[in-house]
Amino acid sequence: MLFREPEMAALEALLFVAKNPLTLELLEEVLELDRQTIEELLNDLRSRYSVESCGLMLLEIEGGFKLATKPEVARYIETLYKQPAQTLSNAALEVLSIIAYKQPVTRGEVDFIRGVQSDRALTTLVEKGLVKDVGRKEGPGRPILYGTTEQFLLHFGLSSIEDLPNLEVFSLSESEAATTGEKELGE
Repeated sequence: MLFREPEMAALEALLFVAKNPLTLELLEEVLELDRQTIEELLNDLRSRYSVESCGLMLLEIEGGFKLATKPEVARYIETLYKQPAQTLSNAALEVLSIIAYKQPVTRGEVDFIRGVQSDRALTTLVEKGLVKDVGRKEGPGRPILYGTTEQFLLHFGLSSIEDLPNLEVFSLSESEAATTGEKELGE
């Protein structure tokens, strides 16, 4: 299969991303290869994954094929998925979005924007590593300034804070909102 590396890579990628087992017929159609070639590629993949140092294996399930993890690595996968889910309350999401867009910002400024106390939500965000102390504001009491962390970027799949959507896209001015509301009522 020396000259079949591109096809092998494509087959492997398809088996990796597929939610359900892929049939030979579907693989023939997608890869535009004949059945015998696909069977040879599948056998080569099976051999490639049969080595002890590989954590994957090729499964045949009801006439379809799928990549799966080997039972020997199950404990590592279980450990990964036993991690507590990082769900955030609506209050925490509000605070996080204010900090993300206004950073560096003080707790008092966040409270002013929200119109309610944000202590608890802010504490949660700091504990989860999504927000951190980035300095002190000059002025009375020298309040703590908060900003987002690298964990925030990772959690939301952002390369940098500049990847956040533009706020103007989401906000309508009061006159636009009123006009939109009048149109909906008038129709």
